[in-house]
Amino acid sequence: MRTRLIISLMAIVLSSIPMLGQDGLRPRGDVNCDWEVNIADINALMDSVINGAKYHSFYSYATDVNGDKEINVADINALIGAILGDQLPPMPTFSGTLPVLYINTEGHRNIVSKEEYLHADWWLDNMDVEGYESIGSPTKPKGMLIKGRGNYTWTLSKKPFRIKLDTKEKLMGMKKDRHFCLLASDFWTAPLGFELSRRIGLSYTPAIEPLEVVLNGQYIGLYLLTEKIRVGKDRVNIDEQVNGETNPDMITGGWLLEIDNHVDENQFGLMEGNGNWLSVTYHSPDSLSSEQFSYIYNFIRETDEAIYSNDLFNCPWEKYIDMDSLACFYIVNEVADEVESFHASLYLHKQQGNDTKLIFGPVWDFGCSFGRSQSPTPCFIYENTADYFKPHWLEQLLKQPHLQLRIRTHWRHFYDEGLQSIEEYMNNWTARITPAVRKELIRWPEYEYDHNIVYLHSNYYLPSLRAKIKWLQSKWGIPDNVDPNGPEERHRNN
Repeated sequence: MRTRLIISLMAIVLSSIPMLGQDGLRPRGDVNCDWEVNIADINALMDSVINGAKYHSFYSYATDVNGDKEINVADINALIGAILGDQLPPMPTFSGTLPVLYINTEGHRNIVSKEEYLHADWWLDNMDVEGYESIGSPTKPKGMLIKGRGNYTWTLSKKPFRIKLDTKEKLMGMKKDRHFCLLASDFWTAPLGFELSRRIGLSYTPAIEPLEVVLNGQYIGLYLLTEKIRVGKDRVNIDEQVNGETNPDMITGGWLLEIDNHVDENQFGLMEGNGNWLSVTYHSPDSLSSEQFSYIYNFIRETDEAIYSNDLFNCPWEKYIDMDSLACFYIVNEVADEVESFHASLYLHKQQGNDTKLIFGPVWDFGCSFGRSQSPTPCFIYENTADYFKPHWLEQLLKQPHLQLRIRTHWRHFYDEGLQSIEEYMNNWTARITPAVRKELIRWPEYEYDHNIVYLHSNYYLPSLRAKIKWLQSKWGIPDNVDPNGPEERHRNN
């Protein structure tokens, strides 16, 4: 009764407080998402508490009035006090040292689906950071579609997203396109893996840039903007195959495939030569005729049979796989100690033509890099690995002396030319994102360890990287006068 009396008096005395919060963010207490804090928010909050509706959604910061991570009667009291003039905890906000991407979904709706896009307005404020251009503005926003993405990462509190711009843009200095992803984590390992891929010379590596995101008026932290892996002149540069093609000469390519460990409707599977199930997702084309399906299924089946052939010295699988891309892709993931790289998110592509081969790449997921802290010494990514990360094809392929020699050849050049300044690159990257990381940890305190790159850089990631490179050099940096096919060297490599 006392609370309702206070509410009635407030309605007469004061109807609202300023519409925008600190730094243009939605004010804490804006329960009904109308960018104002007034008696309507108290009514909405009381209704939710009384009827048991929970506001523990992705956008709960504006609703958690007293900042205790709970939505209950204490928030009602705090909201009443705020309208009467009491101070509330400040909203988490961006660092101001990176560009900020603003996204407002239609009706400020939550993004709850990985299948259905929401319409949204957006603009990019470069925050006067050199090298980046602002795009759009609050009064002249651009349009986009946005939905969730990811597998395990989609189950976490902080969500990753896929965005499709209404018009092609040079977003964060990237090549002009409409399709991008916002990665919510892996702030150190993803940039490392992508940079290693660029340096070793894989045919395409997605661009990656850090920025901060404000979604529906709420600061949601540091994100990594990346190019979406897809067929295109500035992405995976292969001829794009038409959906439903039947011409035998055309169905040979181009193919963009992914070996994955999650179920997808655009997927087929077969039993790998070692008895494990191999799931292959086809991204382009994504709607197959019976001719297309038969071609790609048989091509992968024949590739698998060739890999598990007993002929270890003639490499029958080289008819199907580009050996140099395999060697370079493998080296990148060994340096990054990415144990999941041949188990899931393994992209392959094939150009059109009867004699073209599967090319490994682009690289993508580095979320499990340097995750084997229990290992006393470095080891290969197919060793001491949990069963649910067991690699496809890799162990069998590495039995081939010809591939071992090719790996050593690429390694020596990469070690001399590509790795000598990698620590400097990662030092600079860490310094660049450090202010945003500090704001990230205020917004997402539950990720205090996983996202604390400032600590992990010096105390875990950098020492692990140094140890892995040194160990690989001891295995692969052998003199040219040593026979790589000799029993001693084959044992060293495997």
